[in-house]
This record gives sequence, structure tokens and C-alpha cells, in this order.
Amino acid sequence: MFTRGSGRGRGQGAGSGRGRGQGPGRKGPFAAGPEGECVCPSCGQRTSHQAGQPCLAQKCPKCGTAMTRADAG
Repeated sequence: MFTRGSGRGRGQGAGSGRGRGQGPGRKGPFAAGPEGECVCPSCGQRTSHQAGQPCLAQKCPKCGTAMTRADAG
């Protein structure tokens, strides 16, 4: 027979937020590598990618928008 609990348990599912924003970055086939460019989605300004620093952490020197990684190829 099943009974109802009080609903005060601690879940550890996908919404627990553990491990987010931590770690060395992407690895495997999704890693873009140290070379390449960052591009501004608003004005198109391009800058060289700095190894170890994600493009999203860089601000566009022209308009201040967060940069994105340019597609390779």
C-alpha cells in the first residue's frame, strides 16, 4: 500500500542546479579549439578568439554586445 509523504524531500533531479557553471569548458567534438574568431551578432565585428576565454564572456569593442563564436568553415 502506498502512502503520501509530506513533500519535504530533497530532489536531486535535473533541476537541482548542481555543477552548472563549473568546470574547464567544452571537451570532445563540441569544443571549438584555441584558434578561430569571435563575432558580434549585432554589428558583425570580428576579434580573434582568446584560448581559455569563451566568446560569450567577451564584449564587442564596437557596440558592447556579447560576442559569439564564429562557425568554422
